[in-house]
Amino acid sequence: MSRLAKILYSFGVTLFLISFSLTCYYTFKIFHFDHPTSQNTTEKPRYHFVLVPEELDNDYWRLVENGAKDAAKHHNVLLEYIGPTQANTEEHIKTLEMSAAAKVDGIMTQGLNEEQTTPLINRIVDKGIPVITVDTDAINSNRMSYIGTDNYYSGFIAGKALIEDTGGNANVAIITGRFDASHQQLRVQGFQDAVKDVEGIHIVTIEESNITRVKAAEAANKVLQEYPEVNAFYGTSALDGIGIAQVVEYYNRQDEMYILAFDTIVDTIHYMEKGTIEATVVQEPYEMGYSAVKMMIDLIEGKHVPQTVHTETRIIRKKDLPLDSRDILGVSP
Repeated sequence: MSRLAKILYSFGVTLFLISFSLTCYYTFKIFHFDHPTSQNTTEKPRYHFVLVPEELDNDYWRLVENGAKDAAKHHNVLLEYIGPTQANTEEHIKTLEMSAAAKVDGIMTQGLNEEQTTPLINRIVDKGIPVITVDTDAINSNRMSYIGTDNYYSGFIAGKALIEDTGGNANVAIITGRFDASHQQLRVQGFQDAVKDVEGIHIVTIEESNITRVKAAEAANKVLQEYPEVNAFYGTSALDGIGIAQVVEYYNRQDEMYILAFDTIVDTIHYMEKGTIEATVVQEPYEMGYSAVKMMIDLIEGKHVPQTVHTETRIIRKKDLPLDSRDILGVSP
């Protein structure tokens, strides 16, 4: 081997070792770090749980996180809140795989879609790691329990609210978070079933927002340009109603447009107070996170845990404002 070849070989080996060491280091840091999530930071945490949301950068999921962290602190559990910054199924799955590889004591996650999530949850459970689905179920998987909204019911009561508020006459555009997400599909299906026998209600189009304000606004703008007959919107994820409201106000059409949103994050309440959004579906994200941690502890300790726990879902309108701060935060009394 020539001198140059030896130098290049040594350089390559060195780069490999550095890269391998950094990978190991950051993997360790991701899954083995100290967070102030337990009541007593000098006491070793009882368990190590991971909460994997649909996306980190989402006000709704921050409420779930707050509930889970409060429960973790109360019960001396190390909790990690990790996942894709914005909705991305592949990143979501990769995070679940890394969590399982780290041999955490329990995983709480959103069910997302049947095709990809169910077999992964089954593999994780087969490794002896309990999985609880939160907000969105994976009903055909081997998950141990589900806590969250009855998403079909939430869509159904949304449809009934629209019928009542519009007098049964509306040309509706639905903007949904993701076409491939089961909870979004159920919210659409429940709504469709609620209005299907009402002659004056017509669903004109269904668009996708990818669970972002910008995409929701783009979808709403597209609807108003392509379907001038639309006079009502139904948004099925937390950011859809906000994006719709922004566009409706931009075109100064709030007096002629009915908007039905989802969740009670601060911006949604703001648009309700202004009268741009007429109604919204209320969930209990804080309760989902808090109870998921308690249920996971009970599972590990051999206590009975129901297979399905549906948190409260209801419709509120402007007349119901101002809300108690606990309602805005999705915190159960």
